[in-house]
Amino acid sequence: MSKTIFITGTSSGLGKASARFFAEQGWNVAATMRTPENETELTKLDNVRVFKLDVTNLDQVQQATQQAIDAFGTIDVVLNNAGMGTYGALELATEEAIDWQFAVNTRGPINMIRAFLPHFRANGGGMFINVSSFMGLTTAVPLGSLYNMSKFALEGLTEGLYYELKPLNIELRLIEQGGSTDNNFANGITWNTNPDITVYDKLTDKLKQLMNSTDSSLRDDTLTIVREVYKLATGESTTFRTVIGDVGNQLISMRNAMPINDYLEKIASNFA
Repeated sequence: MSKTIFITGTSSGLGKASARFFAEQGWNVAATMRTPENETELTKLDNVRVFKLDVTNLDQVQQATQQAIDAFGTIDVVLNNAGMGTYGALELATEEAIDWQFAVNTRGPINMIRAFLPHFRANGGGMFINVSSFMGLTTAVPLGSLYNMSKFALEGLTEGLYYELKPLNIELRLIEQGGSTDNNFANGITWNTNPDITVYDKLTDKLKQLMNSTDSSLRDDTLTIVREVYKLATGESTTFRTVIGDVGNQLISMRNAMPINDYLEKIASNFA
């Protein structure tokens, strides 16, 4: 009997690539997105069903969860992939930007986990794979306090849930990715700005220049990330945290090799 995965944020990037890959491997796929009416590729696949979902909308969360269960009977894996990035000085952020960053990247996975827990308990098990970032384990650039906050919180959420869900045979996994070939992170950033406050302009310009000049070869191949997700979903890998790519692994190794004061000063010196 085919297994089923429920994926958030499948309109592009890692989410869409994951939906295609799992479908090719014979899985049933519940692919969710905010605007399913615009989707033309996934709707053509026989073992994929597309559902409307904004992970910040509790009504839609409940509806999409039930629709997927009704369509496939059993959901085996939930891939919490939907996310967004807000960058810029915290002082310049609007209240809406602060709330939106947390709502999508942290509260969104919370909403999905809470929605699927009754289903997993009834089935005697299941798996949540949360797409985080190596920015959830360390900081690599300035002006990302809100994004880092959301991913650090996701890390803590996932670790904390491990203890209460392990006795229920519900597994938890984290994917620590960076930019991917199908999703240039810099292009999707929402920047906090205020023309009346210019003290952060120099730092902002340096960061934007770095992001725009970064060699595309440093971005991880999307299919590489998808295959790691698949290995987790099938049990081929049981790693709690899977760090993807050279950049993430190098940063985390450097962070672990020195006191936090030294690490922060080293990163800061790159933008002095």
